[in-house]
Amino acid sequence: MTPASPAAPTPSPRTFGASRPFAWLLLVGGAVGLFASSVLTLDKIHLLKDPSYVPSCNINPIISCGSIMRSEQAEAFGFPNSLIGLAAFGVVIAIGAGLLAGASFRRWFWLGLQAGTVFGIGFVTWLMYQALYRISALCPYCMVVWAAMIPLFWYATLHNLRSGVIPVGPRVRTAVREAARYHWVVPALWYAVIVLLVLNRFWYYWSTLL
Repeated sequence: MTPASPAAPTPSPRTFGASRPFAWLLLVGGAVGLFASSVLTLDKIHLLKDPSYVPSCNINPIISCGSIMRSEQAEAFGFPNSLIGLAAFGVVIAIGAGLLAGASFRRWFWLGLQAGTVFGIGFVTWLMYQALYRISALCPYCMVVWAAMIPLFWYATLHNLRSGVIPVGPRVRTAVREAARYHWVVPALWYAVIVLLVLNRFWYYWSTLL
């Protein structure tokens, strides 16, 4: 009898790693977001216990965390928004630490991170609009979360496009390479737009300080 030929080895699913700078970005950005979310959560707990509690970041009529925390927008899903930050930024920290330790992840995992950052940047953009044009107040720790989400979203997207997690055609790959060369431009412009919006929206108050 002819011996049965050995079965062909099953190819291992492809995994994707990441550069150390990107891993550090996830770790540090997640830590910054987690810190701000923790402060907001503690202040919210104090406010629920004592409605007269004044958060430490109540500085003036414009920079007023209390006004934000007492708004309906602060509980968009029926619970404090900061709880979302505690969970989400904790996950980001874990991913960054894993990548620094040499981990690599399957495509579905990276797509999950992409979906999370898309949701995150969309949510903070909505909150930004609400703060500027509906509540008419600013929360410093909320703004720290905004600042953390911008690079997390941008560099996660750039990583997924460059690595092939998100497949694109040749023309888009060329654009992605150029975006990677000048990767700092998009976050810098994004921050500049936010600063200009804040200055414009509350200029009536800032002008009194000059």
